Amino acid sequence: MINIKEAIIVEGKYDKIKLQKICDALIITTDGFRIFKDRDKREFLKALAQRQGLLILTDSDRAGFVIRSHLKSFIPSEQIKNIYIPDIPGKEKRKDKPSKEGLLGVEGIDEEILTSLLRDADAEFLKKTDPITKSDLYSLGLSGQEGSSILRKALIKELALPSRLSANSLLEILNSAYTREEFFKFCEKFNED
Repeated sequence: MINIKEAIIVEGKYDKIKLQKICDALIITTDGFRIFKDRDKREFLKALAQRQGLLILTDSDRAGFVIRSHLKSFIPSEQIKNIYIPDIPGKEKRKDKPSKEGLLGVEGIDEEILTSLLRDADAEFLKKTDPITKSDLYSLGLSGQEGSSILRKALIKELALPSRLSANSLLEILNSAYTREEFFKFCEKFNED
């Protein structure tokens, strides 16, 4: 399994499931065209792009290019690395018939091809470090203590993250953006302010 610093943007949950088999990264779905109406997700993606960069991995059909174009309309190009799926004829296993264009999407292509595409895109690979844990959130006063929800909300606001994040989602994002040591240093500075 490869560890990637950048967040990876895909269209749907089956694309995310496929990528989770080969890489450890923060993988965000656009939920298809819902990204056009989801202002909170767009703001979240802008913050992620600024903090750690984005890899855009949409299908190579018309819909995938429309979504990719929309993402590029509000995220600076220097914060994006585009990954393009090659035109491979076929049908995804879970579907009854091929897509309109008859091409495989992210969920349908071979894992070796996906790994190669990530490497060719110059994704930033990380060495696995000790993760930030729920115990760390507790020790930092961000969970399970009096006033922790207020502190956690302030942290989430400071990081420009969606306000409704669960503890598990927050940990996933923190572990994709920070090493444990970096996060503790960030929290020291955050608590001083």
